[in-house]
Amino acid sequence: MTTATLSTPQKKIPLLFEGLTWREFKAVEQLLDRPGYRLSFLDGVLEIVPMPSEAHETVKERIVALLGLYLLMAGFDFTPTGSMTLESETGQVKREADKSYKLETGKSRPDLAIEVVFSSGGINKLEAYRRLKISEVWFWEDGVLEIYYLRNVGDQLEYEQIDKSEAIPGIDLALLLRCVDITNHVDAVRAWQQGIQQSAL
Repeated sequence: MTTATLSTPQKKIPLLFEGLTWREFKAVEQLLDRPGYRLSFLDGVLEIVPMPSEAHETVKERIVALLGLYLLMAGFDFTPTGSMTLESETGQVKREADKSYKLETGKSRPDLAIEVVFSSGGINKLEAYRRLKISEVWFWEDGVLEIYYLRNVGDQLEYEQIDKSEAIPGIDLALLLRCVDITNHVDAVRAWQQGIQQSAL
C-alpha cells in the first residue's frame, strides 16, 4: 500500500466586496449564477471564490468517501446534503459548505458542515455557520482538522472548539486524517475500512 501524501498547492485569496445590502447581494448573485464561482455573504460583505482546484476536490471527495462509509457501518440514518445553499436574510448570511450532512431524519438543516480550506482570508465562516445554527463544523486545512460544536451559552449560541466529534461519536479522527493523506484513493478507503472493523472487535 502506498503511503505517499497529497501535495498542497498555493492558497487562493477570495475577492471581497463590502457595503452591500441583502437585496444588492441577491441581484449580484443572479448575475453571477454560472459555473466557475462560489458566492458567500455576511454582514454586507460579498465573497467570491473561484471554483475549487483538483487538490481541493480530491481532499473533499476523500473525506466524503471515508465519512460515508463510517456513517453506514456505524448505523447512522444519515442524508448527505452536499453543498446545499444555506441562507438567512434576517441573519444577513449565505453560505455553501463543501459538504454537509443530516445525521437524523426530519431535520430542516444539516447537523454537520465540512469545509476544505485551500484559501486564505475572506468572510468569517464560523460566524456564518453560527447564524445558520449548524450544530457541528469541520475545517480541514493542511492536514489538520479543527472541529467546532454549537452550544447555548447564556442566551447566546457560541461555538466551542472540541477534540472529538459530538455529532459523530466514536469516529477515529486521527485515522481519518491519515487516510485522507494517502495518495491512492482505494488504498485509503481500504485502510479506513480495516481500521473501523478492528475498532469494532
